[in-house]
Amino acid sequence: MNNKTVLKAVLGSAVIIIGIWLVFSNIQPFFYAEQTTAQIDQKPIEQQNHQHVSKAEKTDGSTLYPVRPATGEEIGELSIPKISSSLPIFHGTNEDELEKGVGHFAGSVLPGEADNSVLSGHRDTVFRKLGEVTVGDLLVVNTSAGEFTYKVRKVRIVDADDRTVIVPKPRATLTVTTCYPFDFVGDAPQRYILVGDLVRE
Repeated sequence: MNNKTVLKAVLGSAVIIIGIWLVFSNIQPFFYAEQTTAQIDQKPIEQQNHQHVSKAEKTDGSTLYPVRPATGEEIGELSIPKISSSLPIFHGTNEDELEKGVGHFAGSVLPGEADNSVLSGHRDTVFRKLGEVTVGDLLVVNTSAGEFTYKVRKVRIVDADDRTVIVPKPRATLTVTTCYPFDFVGDAPQRYILVGDLVRE
């Protein structure tokens, strides 16, 4: 084998090796990005919200709930003076909890804590008259930690898959949600939302 043939073989091998390296270096970030996205998408909402779920603090910084409730446990009562309604609150929003009363979304803080506490209920049972509640009306929650009064600041109607309902808030907030329209037959396409700010503990 002469020098020219050896040189061609070496150059050919080098080109192949460089080509393989370029392909691998460009594909690797793609696979990494896909894996990261999949992991984020598959996290349950409770896990994504772990940071503010575990923030068991009152607005003044003291511990409000030393022990977190178990799913299905009754944690308090929601009173809505405008519609003369007093409803039991259960931790969790599965059908088991919603059949018994108002459900507390486990991925949110508990009432009175410095963040967004989210309550849900069926429009044809516990929240049949929720549409009569307007801006300025009061929502009163009684729990083992005390009584917390919220004033409705905003009324919203959003799509059923709108996740902004459960996002963290910079101050103690109560978000109450039910299906909408109230007279809709079947799975309602929207949600009726009351957003209240803590005004009295």
